Amino acid sequence: MTSSRLRRVAVLVLEGAKPLDVGIPAQVFTTRASMPYEVRVCGAAPGLVTGGDGLSYHVADGLGALEWADIVFVPGYRFPDREDPPPIVVEALVAAHERGARLAAISTGAFALAATGLLDGRRATTHWHYTRALAAKHPRVRVDENVLFVDEGSVLTSAGAASGLDLCLHILRGDLGVAASNHAARRLVAAPYRSGGQAQYVPRSVPEPLGERFAATREWALHRLGEPLTLAVLARHARVSPRTFSRRFAQDTGYTPMQWVLRARVDMARELLERSQRSVEQIAADVGLGTGANLRFHFRHLLGVTPGEYRRTFTRGA
Repeated sequence: MTSSRLRRVAVLVLEGAKPLDVGIPAQVFTTRASMPYEVRVCGAAPGLVTGGDGLSYHVADGLGALEWADIVFVPGYRFPDREDPPPIVVEALVAAHERGARLAAISTGAFALAATGLLDGRRATTHWHYTRALAAKHPRVRVDENVLFVDEGSVLTSAGAASGLDLCLHILRGDLGVAASNHAARRLVAAPYRSGGQAQYVPRSVPEPLGERFAATREWALHRLGEPLTLAVLARHARVSPRTFSRRFAQDTGYTPMQWVLRARVDMARELLERSQRSVEQIAADVGLGTGANLRFHFRHLLGVTPGEYRRTFTRGA
């Protein structure tokens, strides 16, 4: 892929930036054959930026990188509720958005996006520790504290650092398809898919052995999507009652067990559409959705497109 076709990613490092938040998009969107992106790490000006947690950053680019970028990441930074970023930074973010760039915040980077006014009237999230502060400082933002990330199209926000990785993989799925996203997840030894609707943290403590069994049950189910997976089957694998499993599964993931299974099946169908020539009917059977009509219904309901439209989008030029 030639450089003219690379997607351009700017990572904007603000004072107090958290190292993991900076590193996630810089590493995920690395330029390699399987990842057609070019990344620039920038600041309000080239030079040294004092970070958080005892680290500083020497950035080669200033705000001109925002004029160049197709997507701008704003990593989290310390004490976001105390003051807004410098006006020149806010203006550069607004200008990038007006030019057509997507803006994506990791953790407390949402405060910088909120300062632009671009989150007014939109859903957004941030690290659970700061959700109330974000809502108080920017009351026009519809803060959702119980999700991992929010995709509002041209502006995206995520919770703590780990959910920044989920957001990056979500963006990859939209740009390049499920196969590329899964490949990146394997490279990073990360979970291939945690939906934005999953809860940031469990509201009440769950005994650790039960939590481990639930994770194991989800992994077990992912390898058996073509088989009948009822609530009773899943609960039996987790060794709890269906009622207990259903309630605590929703607390862990933000979905009922059957909603989660359906989304996992649709995601598997997406990858098969990208990577195989199997018919819609065959894929429906492979992923446990039975008929092509059933697959088409759920595909359109969850993704807004038909399986055929999706396949054409992600096989162009293959």
